[in-house]
Amino acid sequence: MTGRKSSAILRMKRDYLNLKKDPVPYITAEPLPSNILEWHYVVKGPEDTPYKGGYYHGTLLFPREFPFKPPSIYMHTPNGRFKTNTRLCLSISDYHPDTWNPTWSVGTILTGLLSFMLENTFTMGSVESLLYEKKQYAKKSLVFNLKNPIFRELFPHICDEINCHLKKQQELLEASSAGSRLTVCPNSAGEISGVNININFGNSRGIGSGTDGQGAITDIEFNENSKKFNINQIHRNNKNSCCNWYSIYLYIIAIISFAMFALIVNYMITNLN
Repeated sequence: MTGRKSSAILRMKRDYLNLKKDPVPYITAEPLPSNILEWHYVVKGPEDTPYKGGYYHGTLLFPREFPFKPPSIYMHTPNGRFKTNTRLCLSISDYHPDTWNPTWSVGTILTGLLSFMLENTFTMGSVESLLYEKKQYAKKSLVFNLKNPIFRELFPHICDEINCHLKKQQELLEASSAGSRLTVCPNSAGEISGVNININFGNSRGIGSGTDGQGAITDIEFNENSKKFNINQIHRNNKNSCCNWYSIYLYIIAIISFAMFALIVNYMITNLN
């Protein structure tokens, strides 16, 4: 039994290194520090799917006989596709040991899980839901996962990403207040870290409304690392707009008057000749 466990551990370590070198798109996975046979994964909802914006946490429980026997697969985050905390019946899980291939790695299992999640095929452990319901689950998944201590321990970078998105959502809800600060969230790789956009409004009545200074954008700041771009005191209001139209009107009247004067002069010169 010890030899089998050692073999499984060696395989787990190799699969872990391969995952770090060649990650599965939309999926992050980490073994439990106290038990390498228990892996936790997070599926990030792909674009152009009802799962977009969602984060789905689950576990893979490997037997000591791995890779000669398949793992059990669970999903913990409500998602509208799989039942939570229930063994999933998939061709890559222990529900079908007859279809299991020992050459399949952890990466292969996670790829198959994501593929099946994006399908509508019914199986033991799957559920049916509307697109609207899946989208609602995606929105609620952010706060749901942050309540899980194992999720916070194993995926701190994803927690930072989720917190950033939650902060951005809160800022958008408060965008009509006196001062708004919009945050651009980095992805899991931190590719756009340190980027902030600050927009300050004169008040909440909107751009160009009311008296001078009301609804005017008074400050815009774009900060990327140490680079700054500022536009200050941009005022657009009804008063300025009216003045601009009045100036154009006077200009047109002047042109017409000059043209009429030129015609009269020309007429008089022709008659005198």
